[in-house]
Amino acid sequence: MKYGIYYAYWAKEWGGDFLPYIEKVKKLGFDVLEVACGAFDRDSDETFRELRRAAEHHGLLLSGGYGPRPEHNLASTDAAAVERTFAFYADVFRKMELAGIDRIGGALYSYWPVDFASGFDKAADTERSIKNMRRLADLAADRGVTLCMESLNRFEGYMINESYEDVDYVKAVDKPNVKAMLDTFHMNIEEDSLTGAIEKTKGFLGHFHVGEANRRCPYAGGRMDWAAIGDALRGIGYDGYVVMEPFVRMGGTVGKNVSLWRDLSGGADDAKLDAEAAASVRYLREVMGE
Repeated sequence: MKYGIYYAYWAKEWGGDFLPYIEKVKKLGFDVLEVACGAFDRDSDETFRELRRAAEHHGLLLSGGYGPRPEHNLASTDAAAVERTFAFYADVFRKMELAGIDRIGGALYSYWPVDFASGFDKAADTERSIKNMRRLADLAADRGVTLCMESLNRFEGYMINESYEDVDYVKAVDKPNVKAMLDTFHMNIEEDSLTGAIEKTKGFLGHFHVGEANRRCPYAGGRMDWAAIGDALRGIGYDGYVVMEPFVRMGGTVGKNVSLWRDLSGGADDAKLDAEAAASVRYLREVMGE
């Protein structure tokens, strides 16, 4: 397994310049930097070529994430909006290829965070999403990109909340580059058993996010049994990316979207955040096994 971290651990806004994070996370002991892909349409091709050169220079892998904005909802009843969504993703996938990013995870099947007050029809939305995901998968395959469907907790999404729903969705789409994705933060809310949920995704799991129940970096003495989680991942033959996605700083669009209303960092500066991330990845490598 390769261990990574999401850039937004340090950031308060989605997107921006990812280059400064490459050397940083490599020095902290990570194999992978995960970046946000939602603003790729605003940047030039050279931005992504430069990102690739920097990552290759430092021997770092890149992965992508996106919580789709409402206008990029594949389950929408607005056919014109869905067509625009395909155009948006086609550009994103092309730029991912330029950057050397071969996978993207998130609620790609819907949008995030869901506005529940606007109403929804889960069955009908899922049916539309599956149909449109097949087409999106073909666009992604043309660029060597794998799409990972993230199972979210009930407060952030409605279409896929548990691992079995994730697997059912992936089976229904039936495309080799569409995989399931789990996140221990969401699993802690929805699943009866974290290890049992992992076991249900055998043969389908394409990406894995980790974090404590309150979204801090994994650490010894926390609520999560990281050794058992590592055993379960190895038990299903998973050898992909394990990316921590901590959110500890309030403020900005990031803090608003993840509903962070208090400072979980304890007023930490970047140096303190760096030290905690480095300690966390060392711990994960030890207890989850390399």
